[in-house]
Amino acid sequence: MRLVLCDDNLLLGEALAPTLTASGHQIAAITTSLAAGLAAIRARRPDACLLGLRFSGEEGLVGIRAIRQRHPGTALVILARAPDPALAWQARKLGAAGFLSKNAGVAQITQALDVVAAGGSVFEPALPSRPPAAPARRGQPVYELTPREQEVLRRIVEGQGTGQMAREMNIAPSTLRSYVKNLLSKLGTHSRLQAAALASREGLVAEMSA
Repeated sequence: MRLVLCDDNLLLGEALAPTLTASGHQIAAITTSLAAGLAAIRARRPDACLLGLRFSGEEGLVGIRAIRQRHPGTALVILARAPDPALAWQARKLGAAGFLSKNAGVAQITQALDVVAAGGSVFEPALPSRPPAAPARRGQPVYELTPREQEVLRRIVEGQGTGQMAREMNIAPSTLRSYVKNLLSKLGTHSRLQAAALASREGLVAEMSA
């Protein structure tokens, strides 16, 4: 397979590249930001992308949606910092073909790529038959979000980034960041990734639409 490696840890990409190459894969690019990863996919048209979930100021879930929309021919295998069934469910919902912990061995990553190349999917640990049960909500009820904050949360769940949200909502990026900060505080979460996972688990978007 022709691969793009996209993770904020350059050392991880450089460590994986020789072994993946020895296994018959071709490394088209190693990138450390979503923007660079998207550019590499656009230019190199890889068969698959190994994508991390954390980047400076951005969440990898945004990357899943962007890559699936713009480059549907590129399969996505997510490399997460730790096993997380809720994130795995969200990644699959957005179109990822695989989800592995970075603690997985290179052999396991290579095997996962072989499965994806054959049209299959790999999620480790295996996803249960239904989404993980929702934990008790730590923050405030969703009805305490302002209409603008609710709109921002819906867009976060959809995988939109700061630039796209600011443009489509016709507001300044600084204003958008204020909305994000406020809704994270009200939901008791610390990142957009956590807010999206919480909203998906607890059906908050449906609750806001009711």
